[in-house]
Amino acid sequence: MASQLTSLAVILLVAALAPFVASLVPGRAIPSVVFLVFAGAILGPSGLGLIQPGEPLRLLSELGMAFLFLMAGYEIHPQDLTGRMGRHASLAWFASLGIALLYVAFAPYRRFTGIAGMAFAIMLTTTAYGTLAPIMRTRGLTETRMGRALTVYACTGEVLPVLAMAFLLSARSKLQTLLEVVAFTVVCVLLALMPRRTERWGSRLREFLRSSAGSSTQSILLFVELLLVFLLVLAKRFSLDSVLGAFAAGFILRQLIPDGDKVLESKLDAIGSGFLIPVFFVVSGAGIDLAAVFSDPGLVVVFIALLVVVRGVVVAVSLRVCPETRDLTWQETLACATYCSMALPLVVAITNVAVEAGAMSSADASVLVTAGAITVLVMPVLTSFVRVTADAHPVEAVREIAHGDHTAGEVIHQHRVDSHRAHERFRELDRRTVKAGPHLSSAEYFARVNDPGAPEDQ
Repeated sequence: MASQLTSLAVILLVAALAPFVASLVPGRAIPSVVFLVFAGAILGPSGLGLIQPGEPLRLLSELGMAFLFLMAGYEIHPQDLTGRMGRHASLAWFASLGIALLYVAFAPYRRFTGIAGMAFAIMLTTTAYGTLAPIMRTRGLTETRMGRALTVYACTGEVLPVLAMAFLLSARSKLQTLLEVVAFTVVCVLLALMPRRTERWGSRLREFLRSSAGSSTQSILLFVELLLVFLLVLAKRFSLDSVLGAFAAGFILRQLIPDGDKVLESKLDAIGSGFLIPVFFVVSGAGIDLAAVFSDPGLVVVFIALLVVVRGVVVAVSLRVCPETRDLTWQETLACATYCSMALPLVVAITNVAVEAGAMSSADASVLVTAGAITVLVMPVLTSFVRVTADAHPVEAVREIAHGDHTAGEVIHQHRVDSHRAHERFRELDRRTVKAGPHLSSAEYFARVNDPGAPEDQ
C-alpha cells in the first residue's frame, strides 16, 4: 500500500505540473493530457519506475475513465445526433468504419486479425470528444458555427465506436450481445424516465437535489456517483465495457437535468478533472512499453496517417456535403477535420479490451496508445499551420502571378504584407483573450473571424 501511495503522490505531482507546462507552449496548442500520458510513460515501469500501477491505482484509473465519459455523455444533447447534421456525421462514421475494415482486411499487418483487427479498425474511427469538450467549453467555441459542427461530428466519433466495441469486440454471439445491449438500454431508459413516470415523487426528487446542490450533504453529487457506479456494475454484469456504462450515465443525467446545473457541473469537474481523470491518463501512460514503441515507430506513423485519411478526410468531405456545414470556410472545415482526427481515450479503452481478450499484445497496445497521444499533440499544431498558410493565400498568389498583371516579386511582397497584417490581427485578438483566460487557439481564431455571431473577446 505504501508503494501505491508513493505512486499516487508522483501522479498528483505530474497532474499539478502538467497545466503549467502546457501553458508554456505558445498559444497553448498542446492539451495538458499529452504531458500526463508521456509523463506516465517516462515515470512508469518501463521508464524510471517511479509509478507502479497496482490494483488500487487501476481502480482509480477506471473511475477516472468513467468520469471522463460521464462528462462527455452529459455534454451531448441527443437532438444534436438525430438532426440532419447528426445523420451526415453518422454516415461519415460508417464510411470511415468501412474504409478501416477494408484496410484491415488487406493490410500487411497480419498481427491485427480477428478481434485485434476489429479493434484496430474501430480505433481509426474514433474522436477524442472527452478531451475536446472541456477545451471547447473553456475557449468559448461550443456556441460558434464551427464549434457546433465539431461537437456533432466529435460526439458521433465517440458514441458510435462505443456501440461498435460492444458488438465487434465481443467473443459472444451477435444475438447474445444484441440481447445484452437491448437489456442494458431498457434499464437505462427506465432510469431516465422514472421521474417522469412518477411525477409527484420525481418532482420532489429534482427539487430536493437542486435545493441541496450547494449544501454540505452533497446529495446531488452522491446521486450522480451512485448512478455512475451502478451503471458500471450493470455494464459488467451484461459483459459490456465500462465505457458504455459511463456514457449511459452521462446521457441519463442530461435527461434528468436537461437545462444543466452549474453547481453540479463544477462539482463533477472538480472531482473528475481535479483528481480522477488525470490519474486515468497518467496510469494509461504508465502502461506504455517505451521499448516496444521505439522498436516499431513505423506502426506509430501508419496509425496516425490512417487516422488522418480514414477519419479526418471523410469528416472533411461530409462537412462539404452537409447543407448545414457546406458554407464553412475551408479553414474551418480543415480545423474541424483535424480535431476529429484526435484519438486518445477510446484508443486506451479499446486496446485494454483487446489485450484482456488475449487478441492483442501489450506491446502493440503500447504503440497504438502512444500514437493516439501523439495525435492529441500534433493535431492542434496543424491548425496553427493552417492559419499561417491561409493568411499567406498561396493559391491566390500563384493565380495572380500566372495572370501576369504584376511581377512575381510584387505579388509575393503584397502577400507578405497581407500575411503580416493578418498575423497582427491574430496577435491582437490573442492579447485581448488572454486577459480573461487561455491564449487564443487557431481554431478559435477561425471561428471568431468567420462567424459573425461569435464574441470578439472573452
